[in-house]
Amino acid sequence: MAYPQNRPRRMRRTAALRTLLRETSLIPSDLIAPLFVKEGIDQPLPIASMPGQFQHSLESLAKEAREIASRGVIGFVLFGVPERKDDEGSEAWNPDGIAQRGLRALRDELGEDHVLIADLCLDEYAAHGHCGVLGPDGAVDNDRTVERYRRIAVTQAEAGADLVAPSGMMDGQVAAIRAALDDAGFAERTGILAYAAKFASCFYGPFRDAAECAPAFGHRAGYQQDPANGDEALREIAADIEEGADIVMVKPALPYLDVIRRAKDRFTTRLAAFNVSGEYAMVKAAGQNGWLDERRATLEVLTSIRRAGADLILTYHAKDAAEWLG
Repeated sequence: MAYPQNRPRRMRRTAALRTLLRETSLIPSDLIAPLFVKEGIDQPLPIASMPGQFQHSLESLAKEAREIASRGVIGFVLFGVPERKDDEGSEAWNPDGIAQRGLRALRDELGEDHVLIADLCLDEYAAHGHCGVLGPDGAVDNDRTVERYRRIAVTQAEAGADLVAPSGMMDGQVAAIRAALDDAGFAERTGILAYAAKFASCFYGPFRDAAECAPAFGHRAGYQQDPANGDEALREIAADIEEGADIVMVKPALPYLDVIRRAKDRFTTRLAAFNVSGEYAMVKAAGQNGWLDERRATLEVLTSIRRAGADLILTYHAKDAAEWLG
């Protein structure tokens, strides 16, 4: 009886063989750790819907970043939670606002050996919780919002951000931010990581607890993308690249692995994916309940995102995953 000559099982026989022949690598420097800094606290506050994550004080923020960095993670993205909010979200561009103080604290702690990314949006800072300035009809005014984004970007660059990360999905935001940074003398200093394909997802729920930014009314579907639209996502990514984005991102990651793959196949610009709060919370909850092995599930999830084509992964699992990866 004839048997097939291709016998892949012999190449899976030991852990050493499987590691040697592995097609997709995952290392700590592939990961970017999101962190929250909250104004007006002196101790870290646990985030109930995101076990293991905290709203940090300036002191605990620096300590946590140092611990994560010691495990081989190079990149950090910072979200600020201010005490004072107004309809304009003006604390977002306050040079002494909590996010800018957090960036300076991280730079002092980590030096130039690590990459600091500043989330650039208004939802954490605006009383209404939307990503932009509202017009008389209650809808986000795109052009007025982009003008605020320009101010935020320069303030974040001055505070030490290596990259600013506009996440509001406003039309023309990348081009406007690039021009503002260049005009302020940051053409060679500060890049843009664009939330290029950000979907109107239910998986953001725990983040809205952490950043205290749930919309006071309505929703964000008018300026985020419909989850059903893959072709539109590629058009949005192409537009951000044309406007000057240095890195483009798909958010969330797991429900949109097909978009990540298509983007990787089409574009040469570095590609990031955000393994968002709801994706993190599902794995943590299942692990805590004994429904699955948290370590294996986490590494499988992150590897799948890399395999789909992401060069970088923003993930709340970064601290644990980096330790597991050794």
